[in-house]
Amino acid sequence: MTNDQASEAMRNGPLTSLRVLELGNMIAAPTAGTQFADFGAEVVKVEHPVHGDDLRQWPPNKGDVPLWWKVTNRNKKLITVDLSTGEGAATIRDAVPEFDIVLENFRPGTLERWGIGPDVLVEINPQLIVARISGYGQTGPYSKRGGYGTVAEAISGIPSFTGPKDGPPTLSAFPLVDVLAGHSAVQGVLMALHERSQSGLGQVVDVSLYESLFRLADAQVIGYDQAGIVKQRNGNRMDEDSPRNTYETADTKWIAISAGSQRTFSRLAAAIGRPELTQDPRFNTNRNRVVHAEELDSIMADWFRPRTSTEAMEIMVDNDVVAGLVYTIADIFEDPHFAARENIIELEDRQLGTVRMQNVSPKLSRTPGRVRWTGGEMGDDNEEVLARFATVNQ
Repeated sequence: MTNDQASEAMRNGPLTSLRVLELGNMIAAPTAGTQFADFGAEVVKVEHPVHGDDLRQWPPNKGDVPLWWKVTNRNKKLITVDLSTGEGAATIRDAVPEFDIVLENFRPGTLERWGIGPDVLVEINPQLIVARISGYGQTGPYSKRGGYGTVAEAISGIPSFTGPKDGPPTLSAFPLVDVLAGHSAVQGVLMALHERSQSGLGQVVDVSLYESLFRLADAQVIGYDQAGIVKQRNGNRMDEDSPRNTYETADTKWIAISAGSQRTFSRLAAAIGRPELTQDPRFNTNRNRVVHAEELDSIMADWFRPRTSTEAMEIMVDNDVVAGLVYTIADIFEDPHFAARENIIELEDRQLGTVRMQNVSPKLSRTPGRVRWTGGEMGDDNEEVLARFATVNQ
């Protein structure tokens, strides 16, 4: 790396030498594109020239301006190409030699039908890494099905043990699986890039929505295999440790507690003025606390109920208890720790003026990423980028 390249990486992030072509729509592949862009890669996002990315139609909005779009498509150059036409496919094939990575999240077989499948693209550029995100992956009997995050989350198995004990399975209230799949794609691409540095060859990274969440169910597969355990819904409790729940305070706020280890439980017992609980045979080990979780939760709820959230949290913090107030987004905007960590940044947007959004994560000490601009309007960079594509093979 030259001195100039090192200096640019320090200013704009560790991925400044990478070029990414994003053919994604909505959330999964665009999330991966945002992560690359936040850390300095040049990301060129392709939208349909008539209706654009479907995320432009999702609320919330301010007037006619889509707000979600501003975050998920920040730091990207935006062009419009109809990939389904011969001309559009030719544009992509012409562009591929100058890119390191292609991101896509169409139904398997779609790129092949358009004449821009990985086999075609990698033949043009053998070093190309193609990350493919789909509902069920590129292989298997379900691969040709349409895959949305809601359904992928359902078949991951996790909603079956998430939610109230006597209520329905609970899905996340945001596109959890799509975002996870986007980050999983980034991990896979970075691994492939490392291998490419040794072999000089690209490869295909196959990411499915459901697998990105299924992998988080660490103990469930081996638990069923070896002990026949089928985890059930149990509200905010966990079958594996106790106490682990949320407790309502006098000002109708909620505080989350996790005290599965013996040391953390001892500190919690002391904080609520009940140190003898650590010697109680019902609660003296985590296994026993799990068995008697109902009784322990009742003790905890009785302690929190007459206290305000501020009073309760002061006692928890003073006693080094693992506890946290369940924040609303309004709470987050006022929180001093979020402010100190610069988790929310302020920047200018051409349509909205000053806006605030989440900062880049994770934090790198020497070559941090940064948000350079917000998601723009359709075709903002057509003139610059499409002209560049046209000259690549001349």
